[in-house]
Amino acid sequence: MIKSTIEPECTRQFSPLFLDYIKEKPDLKPFYNKFPRLENFEFLIQEKKFDQGIRNVLVSSLEAQYRGMEISEFTSNQIQALKGNKTFTVTTGHQLNLFTGPLYFIYKIVSTINLAEKLKEKYPDFHFIPVYWMATEDHDFEEINYFKLDGKKYQWQTDQIGAVGKFKIDESFKTFFREVSHFVPEFFKEAYLSSENLAEAVRKYVHHLFADKGLLIIDGDDRALKNLFKTVIFEDLFKQTPHELTVKQSRKLEELGYKGQIFPREINLFYMVGNVRERIEKVGTIYKVLNTDISFTEEELKIEVETYPERFSPNVVLRPLYEEIILPNLAYLGGPAEVSYWLQLKSVFDHFKTPFPALLPRNFALVLDAPIQRKISKLGLEDRALFQPFEEWKKEFVLKHASIDFTLESEMLQLSGIFDETGRKAEVLEKSLSQAFEAGKIRATKILEKLGKKIRKAEEKRQEIFIYRREAIQHFLYPGESPQERVENFMRFYLNDHEFIQQLFDQFDPLDFNFIILKTNNE
Repeated sequence: MIKSTIEPECTRQFSPLFLDYIKEKPDLKPFYNKFPRLENFEFLIQEKKFDQGIRNVLVSSLEAQYRGMEISEFTSNQIQALKGNKTFTVTTGHQLNLFTGPLYFIYKIVSTINLAEKLKEKYPDFHFIPVYWMATEDHDFEEINYFKLDGKKYQWQTDQIGAVGKFKIDESFKTFFREVSHFVPEFFKEAYLSSENLAEAVRKYVHHLFADKGLLIIDGDDRALKNLFKTVIFEDLFKQTPHELTVKQSRKLEELGYKGQIFPREINLFYMVGNVRERIEKVGTIYKVLNTDISFTEEELKIEVETYPERFSPNVVLRPLYEEIILPNLAYLGGPAEVSYWLQLKSVFDHFKTPFPALLPRNFALVLDAPIQRKISKLGLEDRALFQPFEEWKKEFVLKHASIDFTLESEMLQLSGIFDETGRKAEVLEKSLSQAFEAGKIRATKILEKLGKKIRKAEEKRQEIFIYRREAIQHFLYPGESPQERVENFMRFYLNDHEFIQQLFDQFDPLDFNFIILKTNNE
């Protein structure tokens, strides 16, 4: 692959808050701990004094989660290494997308693994493990029940509800799988059809793709791990401190002119049992689980937390804190929205005396195959021009290459001058004639404008081969009018080149926040 980069703002894809963060705008410094530069990790390593008891619980939970899978000695050693006080993690998280979902799922993990390797080079006395946090407790199935490939959407239809990690690989999934089995790689077949539920399947295919790079996969839906989080669960339920702190932090960002990404609730926990995952809300003195008949008094709820901590599922406000409490983590890598909402949460971390990790944007990329490269070359488009809105480009291109100036600017000036001069002369004869000439000028100008539009359409038709070419480029870069990395599945490139992911490893730099453009060498 051939790599080039451009500044993120040139892509028009990022919010002012995200752009100001990566530029280290001074106003934002109170909203994070240390900016993600390699030399700053020395401080983060010293700050993360991680409890040995938590390390032991974490290792036991990972051993249980990987049980039943064939894992290498390397993976086993990675798990055991977490017991050591010189071992730290760098983490990314994502939903359980079918067949990995959009490209940026892969980009997140590649960025995280590369960061672990860079840290090892800089700090050889320590061990750094990349971690993928599976969002098994998420219940937004409609966000993950499909993937898109070459413009076609493949979707799993099921009536299952609740936390998606517990969704069964049932007959409805096997019916869906038959629709795609003729083109998906064999490892997907092995992962899905040998698994009981979606969480198990995703663990298997992510393990297949990244285990040899040292990636560990963790599921937060775990009784022992939730037990470590009980202090936060109690405070959120009975004091609503996270809500208060996040609201204050968000207001400070708003005072600086930024928009918040998340909106905290008084209680930021779901109750999760069976196929239920519903919000908890306090009504009077009773705690109700919405959309169910389940309710608790305060004393009953305290007993429930003590007895079944695994039934309490954090929302977006508390999940980052949960991750940092149970992992010896130094960095979190996420997309622009994630980076933005983490900035709303630092005061919550401070309150619970939990170090705030380095907050890194994952790598952002656009992959150009050989046919689209040829189209780009024929139009002479430079990297920045790829992100210019299509209609804006078309207007400029047609004007620049027009055989006639369809703006008729010169003609309109001449026409205006004739009406103005003649109107002044006629006004001597009768004052109302100047108004008549002014009205005539307006009508004539409108006629010229209409004629100019007709000439413009004729010019567009004459140049239609170039416009169609640019339109094809636009559809490739923005399928469905969204950036490629948020729509296309990695199989778009992997099926033609099984070295595709390795090439991403070779080209991505997790500490370079510029937007990456990759040109493949495959025909």
